[in-house]
Amino acid sequence: MRELVYFVAVSLDGFIAAPDGDFGDFPIEGDHVDMILRDYTDTLPSHVLSALALRPDNSRFDTVLIGWNTYAAGFPYGVRDPYPHLRQYVFSRSQTEGAGDIVLTAEDPVAVVKDLKAEDSGADIWLCGGGQLAGALRGEIDRVILKVNPVFLGAGIPLFAGRDYLARSAELTSSTAFQSGVVVNEYKFEK
Repeated sequence: MRELVYFVAVSLDGFIAAPDGDFGDFPIEGDHVDMILRDYTDTLPSHVLSALALRPDNSRFDTVLIGWNTYAAGFPYGVRDPYPHLRQYVFSRSQTEGAGDIVLTAEDPVAVVKDLKAEDSGADIWLCGGGQLAGALRGEIDRVILKVNPVFLGAGIPLFAGRDYLARSAELTSSTAFQSGVVVNEYKFEK
């Protein structure tokens, strides 16, 4: 069965971006980048893939879920179709226009995820962000892969936002520390 995987960068104090949505404080150089290029090529946007002459094989992910604000973060750079190699679902209750083959939807994200998980075949589903969408989907998330960056933001967009209390136990399945100071932790949620 396909799993929903929240693969995201986070600060030491639990924020995925600064209050204005900027994530420029996270290091983009270092040995952790080699791991992303090698193991998570499917998560690279098309302009990065092109610049590095990389080709994703969609073996890890074939679908991405994105909240509107995370999707719109690329607009100032002319990026309106960030992951054309993946099926892209962008969630918004107010926006009506996407680009390329993006599915822009106001549907309940939980219902969409349940339908995607029920498909007969395919790779896993990547929850790219943001915090509001992750908050709405936290009961459906099967695994979390956190790229914990060696920085405190103090405020910003939380890893999970806008929802009531929901405790879920998770098992740490792997942890890799990099010389860059980034630590990648993978957790699997108990069913």
